[in-house]
Order: sequence, then C-alpha cells, then structure tokens
Amino acid sequence: MVAVAGKVVMVTGGRRGLGAALVDELLARGARKVYSTARAAYSDDRPQVVTAELEVRSTESVAALAEAAGDVDIVFNNAGILLPAPLLTGDFEDATTTFDVNVFGLLRVARAFAPILAANGGGALVNMHSVLSWLAGSGAYGASKAAAWSVTNSLRVELASQKTQVVGVHAGFIDTDMVSALDLPKATPAEVAARIVDGLEAGATEVLTDDVTVATKAALSGPVEGLTFPTAH
Repeated sequence: MVAVAGKVVMVTGGRRGLGAALVDELLARGARKVYSTARAAYSDDRPQVVTAELEVRSTESVAALAEAAGDVDIVFNNAGILLPAPLLTGDFEDATTTFDVNVFGLLRVARAFAPILAANGGGALVNMHSVLSWLAGSGAYGASKAAAWSVTNSLRVELASQKTQVVGVHAGFIDTDMVSALDLPKATPAEVAARIVDGLEAGATEVLTDDVTVATKAALSGPVEGLTFPTAH
C-alpha cells in the first residue's frame, strides 16, 4: 500500500473531469507535489501543482515529461479518449486513435516512468479502465479499455520485482463531459476520485468504484450475452 501524504504524484489528463478531481483529492490528502498534464498548456494557481503538456500518442512527449518529473512516486494513467462509433461502420482512423491513446498511450507512460518509480522506492502505477472493459456495445472505446485491463494485469506481474503497486480502476458512468450525452445514473468525479485513492492507500490491486461495476465484474462468470452496454433511457 502507498500513502499519498508527502508523495509526488503525476496525473495525466488532470485538467478536467476525473483527472481534475484526482488532483484535488491528492492535494487534500497531503500530496507534496502533483504534476497535472494536458495536451495544451494551462495554468493552476496552487503552488503544489505543476502543469505540463503531454501528448500520450508521442513517445518523445512522454520521454520529455519523464525527464522533467524524475521525482514522481505515484503515476495516475488517466488520460483517455472517447470517439463513439460502431466497430464495423465507424471511421477506422478514429478506432486506431482510440487504441493509440487508451492502450498504447497508457503503455508509453508506464514504460517511461517504471524506472523512475523503481529509483524512488517502487511507488504505485494507477491505470484507469472502465466498466465498459467488460460490456459489449461501446465500439472501439470498450475494446480499448478491455485491452488496457489486460495490459495493467501484465504490468502488475512485470513490476512486482521493483515493488511497484499496480492498481486497475474500473468505473461506471462519471458525470463528466466525456459521457454527458448518456442518460444514465452517474457518480460525481469527486466521489470516484475519493474511492480510487482509498483503494490505492488500502493496498488494492483493483478498484471497483460503483455498484454497476461490482455487478458487472460478478457477471463475468455468466453467459457472454449478459455482458452488453445498457440502453440509455
């Protein structure tokens, strides 16, 4: 388990939504410094927050951030993209972009920061997945989150020897711009952020942030036909 107080933390995609809520929660729990990234430069008046540009699709951009943030103890791989479209008829470039951000972007960050975490004592790597990792019907997004789940589980094995806690987070529907069009019950970003950090500090390897995620995980042992994205109402 890794306590946040006194630690240096990085949150990718920290400018808004769940990322911004994670930055707030980490500061509230005593993080010494939080690197918060976005694709474009922005400012934050809080002295503990260091903003940085990051394009997770670029190995060079990730490497530059790792060079500048060698004091990081905990990494939150939160940056992601949602481009809704069916797999068969949607724009194929959108599907490849989705995988490049949600899967390979996560892996680029993990590869760049794993040596830093090792040098700083092990720390933690927290990767954001989704309930849609397990539910059919959300196109390339769900497929990318399923791949990210697999990547996280393998990274947990590969990073065990350096004592890095690897946490996979599965969240249902969070009240952010990304899913604003979905007429479904949603948790607030602050609620989800608190549950994620609770799990990290408790030593969890997987965090299920809400009831729908818990129920879906339990349904994985049942018929695959039961694992379908819920219809909005």
